[in-house]
Amino acid sequence: MEQVRFRIEGMTCNHCVHAVSSRLAKTPGVKVDDVQIGSATIHHDPGVATIDQIEEAISDEGYTAFLEEAD
Repeated sequence: MEQVRFRIEGMTCNHCVHAVSSRLAKTPGVKVDDVQIGSATIHHDPGVATIDQIEEAISDEGYTAFLEEAD
């Protein structure tokens, strides 16, 4: 599992945090570490969930995600 952090544009409230957190939690190969207004830190299995798939999951909720860093 690799840890990654995303900057997320368009999040303004706790409802946004819940929407993104819930969607990521339902994404196979993703373990949510922390979601806050404007960011998300997760662990993912690159063989199951690619960065593009994770960004698309966030986009499906109406937000724009940008990869910040990977460990």
